[in-house]
Amino acid sequence: MPSAFISHPDCMRHEMGQCHPECPERLGAINDQLLISGYLNFMNEYDAPLASIEELSRAHSALYVKELIAQSPQEGYALVDPDTKMNPHTLNAALRAAGSAVFATDLVLNGQASNAFCCVRPPGHHAEQNAAMGFCFFNNVAVGIRHALDVRGIEKIALIDFDVHHGNGSENIFKGDSRVLMCSIFEKDLYPFTGEYLPDQNMINIGLPTRSKGDVFREAVEQHWIPALEAFQPQMIYISAGFDAHREDDMGNLGLVEADYEWVTKKIVEIANKYSEGRIVSCLEGGYVLSPLARSVVAHIKVLIGAD
Repeated sequence: MPSAFISHPDCMRHEMGQCHPECPERLGAINDQLLISGYLNFMNEYDAPLASIEELSRAHSALYVKELIAQSPQEGYALVDPDTKMNPHTLNAALRAAGSAVFATDLVLNGQASNAFCCVRPPGHHAEQNAAMGFCFFNNVAVGIRHALDVRGIEKIALIDFDVHHGNGSENIFKGDSRVLMCSIFEKDLYPFTGEYLPDQNMINIGLPTRSKGDVFREAVEQHWIPALEAFQPQMIYISAGFDAHREDDMGNLGLVEADYEWVTKKIVEIANKYSEGRIVSCLEGGYVLSPLARSVVAHIKVLIGAD
């Protein structure tokens, strides 16, 4: 069964000003590299739908959703965080990004896709239940997970986050929720300066020292993630797929390369095949230097489609 590739042109229309690192060109670079690789020929492509207020409100407070929608400008920019702005197209892009995770969940659970990659922006893992921050408005992966739990009846979900920045928003939403095991690796002492202290037993947060390379990353996965995932036995796996831990990305100071992203994706697929019927939904998060971002996404997708 083919993997699903979910995106939408609206996600290219959101922008936060000249030279902002979270730029529309990110998706263009990924699409170009995927076309060169030929891997899109082995995926079914879908347009991301708009998330509904009801879907968003499973991960965010209804008041926050209402207030963010009200902030959408008719022209220019609306500042919602020192790093995060809305232009007139941002709201639709954010609704598509969150909607992609819900749509991907249904495709996978309905047996229409073996797994799914949501190639969308804005990213989501910094968005908390009641706050936008760090380029994020809605927590895309959390919206998808809550749909799987509360609507589709999945009982145990693993959330894997390998972005260079800690997914504080996902932690905020899922801390104490025994249905979700969150496993994250991030660079210590980097924005948003969280993750060092575990708020609950369902969080496996591993902060890596600055300039750590792939060997340190792989050792942390083997020693901390894999035993926790084996014990938890998730019925479905979601990935916050950030690629800014790449050694060529100046948003962080880690030293991963494409081979590391391919390796960790293989480890996740092995767990998914063992416990989750292969069910994986991966959502794009960070990655801000275009060439290593695109190459890393291709390495990730290569494994998802079984071309490794």
